Amino acid sequence: MKKLPIGVQDYKKIKEGNYTYIDKTKYILELISSEAPIFLSRPRRFGKSLTISTLYYLFKGEKDLFKGTYIYDKWEFKEYPVIKIDMSDNTLTTYEEFIKSLYDKINELYKEEELTPTTDDLPTMFGNLIMKLSKKHEERVTILIDEYESPILEHLNNKEEAEKVRRFLREFYKKIKSKDEYIKFVFMTGITKFTKTGVFSALNNLNDISLDKTYSQMLGYTQEELEENFKEHIKETAIEMKMEEKELLKNLKMYYNGFSFDGEDSVYNPFSILQFFKKRKFQNYWFESGSPSFLYEYIKGKKIRYEDLVKYPVSELDFSTREIEEANASIFFTQSGYLTFKGKEQYGMEYEYLLDYPNIEVKNSFSKMILEANYELERGKIKEINKTVWKAIKEKDIEGIIKEIKRIISAIPYNLHKKEESYYHSLIYTILASAGLNVTAEELTNLGRSDIVIEFEDIIYIMEIKIDKSAEKALNQIKEMKYYEKYKGKEVYIIGININSEKRNIDEYKIEKI
Repeated sequence: MKKLPIGVQDYKKIKEGNYTYIDKTKYILELISSEAPIFLSRPRRFGKSLTISTLYYLFKGEKDLFKGTYIYDKWEFKEYPVIKIDMSDNTLTTYEEFIKSLYDKINELYKEEELTPTTDDLPTMFGNLIMKLSKKHEERVTILIDEYESPILEHLNNKEEAEKVRRFLREFYKKIKSKDEYIKFVFMTGITKFTKTGVFSALNNLNDISLDKTYSQMLGYTQEELEENFKEHIKETAIEMKMEEKELLKNLKMYYNGFSFDGEDSVYNPFSILQFFKKRKFQNYWFESGSPSFLYEYIKGKKIRYEDLVKYPVSELDFSTREIEEANASIFFTQSGYLTFKGKEQYGMEYEYLLDYPNIEVKNSFSKMILEANYELERGKIKEINKTVWKAIKEKDIEGIIKEIKRIISAIPYNLHKKEESYYHSLIYTILASAGLNVTAEELTNLGRSDIVIEFEDIIYIMEIKIDKSAEKALNQIKEMKYYEKYKGKEVYIIGININSEKRNIDEYKIEKI
């Protein structure tokens, strides 16, 4: 059984070290035929650095490393000079430290090639390096830049510092266009998409493939890739967890699939899958490997609610009209991977994308953070809530769940309450999602979401929430709209809830079994 490449981002190490490798070179062959510089944005830990590494060895002409891959007999392997820079691998604490760190890095590239810089100006040094390398090797240069905007993201809460870094990077990357005659291929990655007036404003020939359907499954694992490349891991894990393989795959899909970059096709997060097969238990691996302290402050500062994030569809243009620190929360969270495309609608020549959490892992962790940051619930209390709700749902104790929801709502400071149906809809959804339940808000349209559905094993719970009306009216809406029809053959409970805006809590509920 091949080893799991956890934390291994070097293509050569993976191939020579008997690690599992998902062959993505079919996409790479398509990429390298491009004359224009290429840009791809993806969330963290999605395989961007491995893609950069694969391209590095490809352009270094190391054909033997590609035996058994799609590209092996389809590409003329020869060595090109390569400039590879990881912008996140710099000291980013301050602008000055970043500049010094990058200066040392560029200097090192000069030394490796036995070249001498003739200036201290970093953008000029970069441009000269491209030209000198090309002339020395009598070949055009390949440029690979990973995490292009990392120095900006480091200062997302400091607009002045972020803008200082942005101005510098604009001049630095401008050299890619001015030295075009010396360049063979350019590939750049990042978490956030660029804006027309931002870092890449001079690179007007840049080909952004971030939302291109052709490359939507280039990073991450498809269902087919998962089942084909992890057969033995699936088999052994299913035995250890005392599950049928079919049940294991179903759970893996719910927990770790769902990331979509075109609104149609989806992929698994590779980091979570590798960690899962190593530890053989369902945990929130990807989310917890990030920077929750920063997220906490962002959610708290902007008073983020679930409803606010998913209520309105977004267009492709929404991703490139504002710099990331000024973008709407839904745009920021989509680019970061905490939201994803769950469908798309076409209007003439334009597409609009519907947003939601990608899977249970993200939904669960993000919901806990919203409860803590936005509703001022203590972490210990959230943990207690999660256990109580989970136990109640397992025992089909619907009244117990309602009782717990009421208790939580009463613990929220009165000044945070809003006399809006959407406020309580978001809150109840977030409480249930924080417990790790497979909860969804139906009717993915720009009119909002009208009901909450919990799927637990073969049991379905459908909730409808009203404010200052009646539980009967809520229940009748479920019946009239026939929300339960798609769940025929399963045990279905419908629950009508009414919120009293003066009491700021549930004052009536009704339950029926369909």
